[in-house]
Amino acid sequence: MNYIKHLTGFFEKVAIDKTLNPTHVSLYIALFQFWNCNRFKNPISINRDEVMRISKISSKATYHKCLKNLHSLGYINYEPSYNPFKGSHVILFNFSEDLKPLSKSERKPKNEPLIELVSEHALNKSCTSSETSTEQALVPSINYINNTNILNDKNVSNLEKQAKKFEEINNSILKNEIEEEKEKKLREKKKEKFIITSNVVEKPTIEEVKTYFQENNFPEQEAQKFFNYFKSVGWLVGGKTPMVDWQAAAQNWMINAPKYISNAEQPNRAKQLNTTTDKDYSEPL
Repeated sequence: MNYIKHLTGFFEKVAIDKTLNPTHVSLYIALFQFWNCNRFKNPISINRDEVMRISKISSKATYHKCLKNLHSLGYINYEPSYNPFKGSHVILFNFSEDLKPLSKSERKPKNEPLIELVSEHALNKSCTSSETSTEQALVPSINYINNTNILNDKNVSNLEKQAKKFEEINNSILKNEIEEEKEKKLREKKKEKFIITSNVVEKPTIEEVKTYFQENNFPEQEAQKFFNYFKSVGWLVGGKTPMVDWQAAAQNWMINAPKYISNAEQPNRAKQLNTTTDKDYSEPL
């Protein structure tokens, strides 16, 4: 590929495109450098930090905005990657094909001067040897004669159609990504709901609790305490998680029950702490 013709075609497009600014041009030149290092093979894998460093763009928002604008206008084909370990892909188009040679009828004769004669209006207003003119002679610009700097209407219309096509493709891709994200969230919610529902067991009755405590040689009063407590909290463990196995919770209740027995119910209570009501505090220790 002739990269000189490619860049010439690119700058001809930029010259007639009023939507682009210097930041777009800088970003495209940085992408062109990656393309050059890849021997002009498509697609190329880019790194955001590296492209921002070369293009001198410091804002991530500006970087993504300019990248999407170049994609929608048909300068590049941007394929974003949402995987942090995989770079995004960019396809650059060959603009050297837009530079078509002029036909023989459009070429100027060899003997014809490059600069046309000044119009009669300009000659009448031009400077003479006797007076100074206040008007400027209108001379055609050299760039106006150079037809290689002007795209024909057919190429412009093709580029507009191509940009519109890429914009439609980009919108359809974004729409599909949004729908996939919604379906993913909906599947996750259904999965969480199924897990919570499957983990919930039927609540035991007071009779079942009493029978279980009696089988483990625990008094009926502890069974009543266990049933009343968990019924008051909606059979939730820790006030948040639904109870999965009430027999296991009953076993933990039985293990921890001796810790909450009052001092009056303990058989080995220290009797030396007892005092009599008829103690005489006037007696010395």
